[in-house]
Amino acid sequence: MRGDGPGQHPTQALLDVYTIEREIGKLDGIKVGLVGDLANGRTVRSLAYLLAKYKDVKIYFVSPDVVKMKDDIKDYLTSKGVDWEESSDLVEVASECDVVYQTRIQKERFGERLDLYEKARGKYIVNQNILKAMQRHAVVMHPLPRLDEITVDVDADPRAAYFRQAKYGLYIRMAILKLLLVGW
Repeated sequence: MRGDGPGQHPTQALLDVYTIEREIGKLDGIKVGLVGDLANGRTVRSLAYLLAKYKDVKIYFVSPDVVKMKDDIKDYLTSKGVDWEESSDLVEVASECDVVYQTRIQKERFGERLDLYEKARGKYIVNQNILKAMQRHAVVMHPLPRLDEITVDVDADPRAAYFRQAKYGLYIRMAILKLLLVGW
């Protein structure tokens, strides 16, 4: 139920849309900024795929060049009529979005190319400046664990939804297990 490495993470995507519905109150018409390691992050790949099922969704991809979202997801979104764009300006994206979905740069995905990891790491960090740019109703999500891509002072802000998101994951995965083991 954990996905397949850099490909997909379906249970995380289910809990992510559940989190968005709980936190924002809707899924149609939302704007989501996916930030961080988009090339290797199975959570963001699955979430982008699932968000394509909803109406009038806009997705912003914010990442260092070395870990940009791969074309398969961008092509899929385009084929489904989902509006998406790539940006290098996290402050601007944060000001537009209902959800800022931050992910960590995954060191283990770089192999021996630690120079590329160091170049990508720390480029996009959710901190107080990002919170100031965000709308009051917007939330910050993260699949956890985090390293330094969200500063700890963000935790106290009510828009920091990642700990609630982790809690919702318990409920979603319990429901999936019930369906698998017991049925309807």
